Amino acid sequence: MLLLAIDTSGKHGSIAIAECGPGKECRVIEVVPLAGGTFSAQLVPQIMELLAKHRFHKNDVGAFAAAAGPGSFTGLRVGLAAIKALSEILQKPVAMVSLLAAVAAQSEAVGKVLAALDAGRNEIYVGEYAGGELIGSEQLLAQKELPMVANDHMVVTPDKTVVDLARAAGLKAEEVSRPRSDVVARVGWKKIQAGDIVTAEELDANYIRRSDAEIFSKT
Repeated sequence: MLLLAIDTSGKHGSIAIAECGPGKECRVIEVVPLAGGTFSAQLVPQIMELLAKHRFHKNDVGAFAAAAGPGSFTGLRVGLAAIKALSEILQKPVAMVSLLAAVAAQSEAVGKVLAALDAGRNEIYVGEYAGGELIGSEQLLAQKELPMVANDHMVVTPDKTVVDLARAAGLKAEEVSRPRSDVVARVGWKKIQAGDIVTAEELDANYIRRSDAEIFSKT
């Protein structure tokens, strides 16, 4: 199956196409970077160019995997809108991939890990994972709350600020690279094989934090 994966959750993004088979890891064919700030103009043309480069047509895509958050409100909206449209046109399923799950997937630690991302505003996104599965729920913490939640877990993060914070609190921390769409593809394929998919209508972002517009509209 040809799997198309995207990540527009951060300042910069990427697109990947991969060949995936039952019970097998995906073979990533290519990853194309997306420059931040222009996702809306780049995304669909880059997808079509990438498919054409490898002699694929949009109808060859069997499923999609999309980074659904947490991350940039604007970036996620643009990326998910594009995948929603393609999924609806092609009638293909989508795997929604948490960026925290993608972070956890890059860890070499055995057992439970606490995937973490710098959320700005002295806050951190966290999610407890074991064997690639989320335990409990993902949440937004104040930085000072990290030691209480991490306990004896390995803190896994691509953000040096979180690594430094964890180690200063006496916690174990592993710094990994920031996930790209190739990692989203691999995590997404596992979800697809497990039947954890959504339709175009069900696809939505997992912001964890509400936007300022939502917060201020209720004050």
